[in-house]
Amino acid sequence: MAVSWEEYFRLALREKLPTKIPEQNAGRLPPLLCLLEKRQELADADQGLRAQEEALQITMAVLKRRREQLEQKKQELKGSFARFDKLLQDTEARRSRAMRRAAEEGQRARRQEAEALRLRARLEELQRERARLQRRLPRLEPCARLLEQVLEQLPETQEIPELVERFHTLADTLAALRLTERQRSAELEEARARLQQLRDTWQDELLQQGQQRAQLLERLEAARERTLHWESKWVQIQNTAAEKTLLLGHTRMSVLNLFQLVCQHRRQSPALDIEDTEGQLEQVKLFILDLSAMLASLPQGEPEAPAP
Repeated sequence: MAVSWEEYFRLALREKLPTKIPEQNAGRLPPLLCLLEKRQELADADQGLRAQEEALQITMAVLKRRREQLEQKKQELKGSFARFDKLLQDTEARRSRAMRRAAEEGQRARRQEAEALRLRARLEELQRERARLQRRLPRLEPCARLLEQVLEQLPETQEIPELVERFHTLADTLAALRLTERQRSAELEEARARLQQLRDTWQDELLQQGQQRAQLLERLEAARERTLHWESKWVQIQNTAAEKTLLLGHTRMSVLNLFQLVCQHRRQSPALDIEDTEGQLEQVKLFILDLSAMLASLPQGEPEAPAP
């Protein structure tokens, strides 16, 4: 913990000066001698303080140099750390590049090994093909002689490769024609299958349409029967309506005649309309009731009044 200069000197002076004057000499020494002793003590204390100050300055200088050295060492350590970090980064980068280069070399080696295996397999296949061709060579010698004879008979063909190329062309043409024939046969079979399917479908549709036609005919016959039935019903209804209309006309005429007779009996002119059959019938009903009441009031055995 840091201490101020005033506090430091005060503590040093307290250590040098006596804390208590001896009581045995207080009454014996004269004041002048005490003063001298005090001055001597102050001089000693001042000298001690100067010595301590010089020692402190020396110590401060030493500490300053030490601090400077420490700061220098700190800077050197920072530089060393920076160089070490850079060295670590360079080492890591070199290690990464070495690992990447090793991985690439491993991939390249694996590709080369795969390529070598493929080439070895190809070489073995070519060797087997060569052995097979060498085995076929004795059997093909008659063919070679035959080709030479053909070349002699065909002056327009100069070399065997031309003849072989022509043969391959003809073989390719024959293969193409056979392929076309197979395709046409397949298309013909497919067309036949579609035709048979259409025939089967047409027969099914024809049978279904025949069934629908029979059902429609049955429904038409039933509709005709219902039509005849309702036509006869309509004629019967019309006849009944005509009879009812005729009966209604007769009834209305009879009611009108009765009403007119009632009006004549009462010596009144008809006050109702000719078409008001219900009113006329009501008047006739009232007349009949009045007449019945009048007849009921007459004594028994008296002759009835003659009708006017």
